[in-house]
Amino acid sequence: MHALPTLVALVAALLLTPPILRHLQAEGFTRENYRGARLPFPGGVAIAAAAVLALGACVGVAELTGLHLFGIGTPIDLTYPLGVALLGLVDDLLAGPDRGWRGHGRAVLRGAFSTGALKAVGALALALYALAPEHYDKHEYLLAVALLVLTTNLFNLLDLRPGRSAKAFALLGAGLALGAWHGPYGVVPLWIVGPLAAPILVVGFHDLRERTMLGDVGANLIGAVAGLWLLYAFDTTGRLIALAVVLAITVYAEFRSLNALIERTPLLRQIDSIGRNDAHA
Repeated sequence: MHALPTLVALVAALLLTPPILRHLQAEGFTRENYRGARLPFPGGVAIAAAAVLALGACVGVAELTGLHLFGIGTPIDLTYPLGVALLGLVDDLLAGPDRGWRGHGRAVLRGAFSTGALKAVGALALALYALAPEHYDKHEYLLAVALLVLTTNLFNLLDLRPGRSAKAFALLGAGLALGAWHGPYGVVPLWIVGPLAAPILVVGFHDLRERTMLGDVGANLIGAVAGLWLLYAFDTTGRLIALAVVLAITVYAEFRSLNALIERTPLLRQIDSIGRNDAHA
């Protein structure tokens, strides 16, 4: 019974994603990927659509029937994931040429509108709001906010090749499911994030096969769910370690190329190429 919301979200994603991508293509919502192929964009809206429909239906059924569909946990709070997805959509539609923290910072200093700065400040505000009701002391609250925001940003940085963000999410999820089955409060993290994780994997497969591009709306949403999964899975020590890893990768990406690192590291290059259309090109 606890897996039902995840299964409903999986079915919703399988049914909704193809027509959504066809609609984006038909209406001219497309963008060239790194190989010059023009693809439906932003395909990440399908993740949000499937998750909202599935969660709404399951919560309604649970309330009306008294069934405990979500196990010992509660439905995932959509405030932060959908909020950063909306900020990502603004970036998809209005982004300028500036890239990276330094680029967006320079844009703000010269008085220009920066969607990147809006995303950064907006994500921070959303995290502060979404995590405030939780039972954290001051230091744990700041740690949770930092981990959530930086993880969201990291998955955005990864989204430079087909399927890369979804693969990273799947690998993270597999590790967390195996190594942190129960969260610090007795919660089973998998069943909380499942209604969003299932659509992420479905749409991520379409991204991998170059049938769409996620856009920032999709990458932000994936990062948000990954960040929440880390919070649900780890205690304070685990969150500190996760934050150190995420921060180190983020700082590296600001000054060096993650693409170049992946390409020159055999194992990472092998994983990155799995399932891609250009893997044997």
